[in-house]
Amino acid sequence: MTDESEQQTGSIFARLADIAAVGGTRLTERRDAVVAAGVLMFALVGFGGLPVPAAATGVAAFVVWALAWPSRPSSAVLAEYENNRRQAEAYRDASRAVWVALVEGLPDPAIALDGRGGVLAANGLASELFGGAQAGRHISQITRAPELLAAVDTALASRESQSCRMDFKVPVERSLVGTVAPLRTVAQDTETPQLIVVLRDLTEQDRLVRMRADFVANASHELRTPLASLKGFVETLQDAAKDDPEARGRFLKIMQQQAERMARLIDDLLSLSRIEMRAHVMPRDAIDLAMIVAHVVQTLAPIAKEKAIAIDVSPVSKALVTGDRDELIQVFQNLIENAIKYSRTGGRVGVRTEVSSAAQRPGRITVSITDDGPGIAAEHLPRLTERFYRVNATQSRNAGGTGLGLAIVKHVLNRHQAELHIESVIGQGSTFRVTFPLRENQNIQYKTIA
Repeated sequence: MTDESEQQTGSIFARLADIAAVGGTRLTERRDAVVAAGVLMFALVGFGGLPVPAAATGVAAFVVWALAWPSRPSSAVLAEYENNRRQAEAYRDASRAVWVALVEGLPDPAIALDGRGGVLAANGLASELFGGAQAGRHISQITRAPELLAAVDTALASRESQSCRMDFKVPVERSLVGTVAPLRTVAQDTETPQLIVVLRDLTEQDRLVRMRADFVANASHELRTPLASLKGFVETLQDAAKDDPEARGRFLKIMQQQAERMARLIDDLLSLSRIEMRAHVMPRDAIDLAMIVAHVVQTLAPIAKEKAIAIDVSPVSKALVTGDRDELIQVFQNLIENAIKYSRTGGRVGVRTEVSSAAQRPGRITVSITDDGPGIAAEHLPRLTERFYRVNATQSRNAGGTGLGLAIVKHVLNRHQAELHIESVIGQGSTFRVTFPLRENQNIQYKTIA
């Protein structure tokens, strides 16, 4: 090429560099297109014999076309793509951590399901309930309850909340109510929860409902019996025995007994109601438990004397507990009076008070009441503190019991953070042990028994 041609070619290459900068693109980032353009320029001028201006025009058009064609991403683009990918993964992980934490934090058994019914997460309560609600399993693999499976299918299809009740008999009797709620989410992938299943245990609630119903029925029965007796004697006194002084005196005595029985029952019902209303209010008074026990023993001594029963007392000098004076008297009056009632005539009742040693349970005081009565069968022991529960209903009524004494004892002890343990052997008698926490500060003024 001539000098003029070389100058023109150099000028063209300079223009190529300018063209390569179109749209902010650097020449080094489009060097493949520029190299191709240079080779094409030499070919057109050196071998094709085209004039330099004409060749330059063709090459310029080629470079513009090459720059407009999508090229391999630059290192900056790749870095941005990788950064966006990592941010998306971090957001997904954070999102998963949030809803997993929400499922774990629910106070009831809860399971998060995907759009196919697969388990994505389950809290500890759900795993305990179903015995293996691991992620990755299908809901039908962890429960066979048709009510719950049908609710899940319906919720997935309709996208509306469903509820169901499940009653199980084995391995233990249990009642559950399930709520299956769709989640309002745009994502439909298998890692995003579509349903939340929450199960609430109604077993205890149902038990309390039955207890209330039984309580009303039993209370009505206990009141109806003396009322019917009173009504019958009133009618008799108004008719056949109206002019019979001996019969009238006998009937009036029975009527008095029935009225006293009703009064005891009503008193116990009211007492139990008051204790339950204050169940969450902790007592604060400092009470000398030894003096409480001594007072109750002294009060019941005449009843024991009628049956020729000796009461052996082994007290401690002083033992302060935090409690309610009247309620503690009621506890020991019930326990010691029961021991007297069910001991054989001429028998013995033991009342022993002792403070636990450091080697046993330090900071505790135990009062044990022992009788030498007929004893109680083991199957009855867990139910003795239930309202109106009686091992022998006839014997209890004849002894003047209302069926509420040990229920009152249990509720009072619960309020005082105390414990009741019952031991009994048929033919040898029973022992009722009550254990209280000692008051930490023993150097304070305490209430005395008037």
